[in-house]
Amino acid sequence: MVSLTSTLEQKKGKTELILKNIFNLPPVPKALQEVLNLLDDPKTINFQLTNAISTDQGLVTKILTIANSPLFGLQRKVTTIDFALLILGHHELRNIVSVLSIVESFKNKTDKYMNQKTFWLHSFLTGTASKKLADDLDYSNSGEAFVAGFLHDVGLSIIHRFMHSSFIEIYEMVKTQKVNYQEAELEVLGMTHEQIGQYLFEKWNFPEALCDAIHNHHNPENSSKNKMLASIVHMADFMAYKFSNGDAQWDKGLQMNLAELAHLRITSMGEAETFINDYKELFIHQIRSVRFLN
Repeated sequence: MVSLTSTLEQKKGKTELILKNIFNLPPVPKALQEVLNLLDDPKTINFQLTNAISTDQGLVTKILTIANSPLFGLQRKVTTIDFALLILGHHELRNIVSVLSIVESFKNKTDKYMNQKTFWLHSFLTGTASKKLADDLDYSNSGEAFVAGFLHDVGLSIIHRFMHSSFIEIYEMVKTQKVNYQEAELEVLGMTHEQIGQYLFEKWNFPEALCDAIHNHHNPENSSKNKMLASIVHMADFMAYKFSNGDAQWDKGLQMNLAELAHLRITSMGEAETFINDYKELFIHQIRSVRFLN
């Protein structure tokens, strides 16, 4: 009889074969690619970036929406791309454009198994909340926290788009057997969406700490690279789920524990509740202000 470990390894091997076929990101819109190319060139000046971004009004709207989101933390309202570049700088803008390019690459149609607007809203909330938390907790790289938070669940989108029959099986298993998504994913694919996200982002040469945070956003105590970053994303993920009325069904049952909170300098559950509630109004305001996901 084949052992459980052997069966899981076989399923994992099959899943990795599928992932290898999507090694390269699907093509991104021309304007986004041009902006990324300009941001990679140290000789690029703001005038060139403004012209490139302004060719796509949708891109302008998305950048300004993120920059002005309450959780992103800018102290002044940004109304033009010129001003956004002045306030954000090239590095911060690159983080935003990189995230938007991945969102565009993995866009899929909404079906009964995943609502795309709900998924990307949750990603947006987690990303901007991660940046806000990083700033508030004096984490040294809030831009990295933004990217890790925004992309923490991309593994789910990958399963939904490229392994759709497996996603349906996972969805039905969660619904009928009362298991969580991670347990169902492991049973069906031999990998969880966290592992799938880490696998692909490592192949795409993302920073180690960011890949680690994506892998461990449900269990930051297991992080081997940067427990602080993984804990920030975990906390932001928890708050995004809590304050959007549990719309992200894949996070149902998500819990906090003191081992995770300790990395954020929180020592009791009462302190954690107070800390989380301090962000409630920012989340509510941000949810109401989001437009580009419609």
